Amino acid sequence: MSAEASGPAGAAALSLEVPQPAGLEPGTPTYGLKPLTPNSKYVKLNVGGSLHYTTLRTLTGQDTMLKAMFSGRVEVLTDAGGWVLIDRSGRHFGTILNYLRDGSVPLPESTRELGELLGEARYYLVQGLIEDCQVALQQKRENLSPLCLIPTLTSPREEQQLLASTSKPVVKLLHNRSNNKYSYTSTSDDNLLKNIELFDKLALRFHGRLLFLKDVLGDEICCWSFYGQGRKIAEVCCTSIVYATEKKQTKVEFPEARIFEETLNILIYETPRGPDPALLEATGGAAGGGGANRGEDEENREHRVRRIHVRRHITHDERPHGQQIVFKD
Repeated sequence: MSAEASGPAGAAALSLEVPQPAGLEPGTPTYGLKPLTPNSKYVKLNVGGSLHYTTLRTLTGQDTMLKAMFSGRVEVLTDAGGWVLIDRSGRHFGTILNYLRDGSVPLPESTRELGELLGEARYYLVQGLIEDCQVALQQKRENLSPLCLIPTLTSPREEQQLLASTSKPVVKLLHNRSNNKYSYTSTSDDNLLKNIELFDKLALRFHGRLLFLKDVLGDEICCWSFYGQGRKIAEVCCTSIVYATEKKQTKVEFPEARIFEETLNILIYETPRGPDPALLEATGGAAGGGGANRGEDEENREHRVRRIHVRRHITHDERPHGQQIVFKD
């Protein structure tokens, strides 16, 4: 197709004639498109191999890059067939044209396609469609709730605020590899990873029922803490020190059964329950006698924490006599 100057300066004159259909006699009337002039009605576009027919009125109705292209301000490229070439993907160009025609279009359901359409709208400077896509993407982000949200603690104050603001039982894993003062034993790295993997599995299994926290600060390398109704119920410390002849080594254990047991134990704090009047009456709890002692027992239980620590192992007696005896304290 030829591109000759016509109309306003810089505008390309486009030959938009439709080829003679096969099987027609020479001279049979056909309906074609006239050369592109300021009064032309139709334009044919080739957008990345996707072919579109539209009107100048559609292309120039809004203040977009397409209006700049077809109002004579920007030179356009055409091929031998008279198609105006636009070097973009044609996947969403039909949606762009429909928006220019109607002022609104149904948006894609897929977040990926919505993002692609937003990119095309930005390229063609279709401001209204840009805003619609941005609003739709924001709504999708707000409606997307994570399956399991695990906060990472960075300060004791943050931990206190989270414990005070939740009504759920809490499982906290402290893993602080940088706090290791001594070299690890050969299996300690693997055991630390096993603790972290178990934490992730429990978080997925009990999400919605328990609040899971990760802690990267503290004196221990690997320690589990279990909270119910805002207070610590149990603690499983997985770190120990191995004393050898010449050096100390840090050892990380993986007491999987104990950790799982304590996780199940704090489920009883999931919904706070008041005392059962019938049970109190049957056990004499409603009577005045023994009330003071019972109050003291309950107060003691409030402050009691089950602490399960891996014991420190001594593999060599470093006393002057040099007797090699294995001790466990």
